[in-house]
Amino acid sequence: MEFHEAQRFTPEDDQKVALVDIDETICFYSGERRYDLSEPNHDNIAKINKLYDEGWKIIYWTARGSVSGKDYRNHTLTQLNSWGCKFHGLMCGDQKPHFDLVIDDKAKRIEEI
Repeated sequence: MEFHEAQRFTPEDDQKVALVDIDETICFYSGERRYDLSEPNHDNIAKINKLYDEGWKIIYWTARGSVSGKDYRNHTLTQLNSWGCKFHGLMCGDQKPHFDLVIDDKAKRIEEI
């Protein structure tokens, strides 16, 4: 087996990268869980915007559409922009699979930031 060095989003020590979930992280639902009914949490958005202002590369990472196969990218971009989110990229749908738990040595909940 041949091994290779893992590729980063940015060169080593150049810029830290944060992958940020959207639903239940920077927006929430008071009723039916439909993307068009999501309500922004401006306190949490401010936390992520602060990371952006500190030089982090912010990539929003959402499973929206990964199960249904629907393309929610334009809707999600419109929401992020209307909520005042600062970011460098969006990974949407099948770029993030649906899951119930993330176990990672670098994971944090929004409350920990």
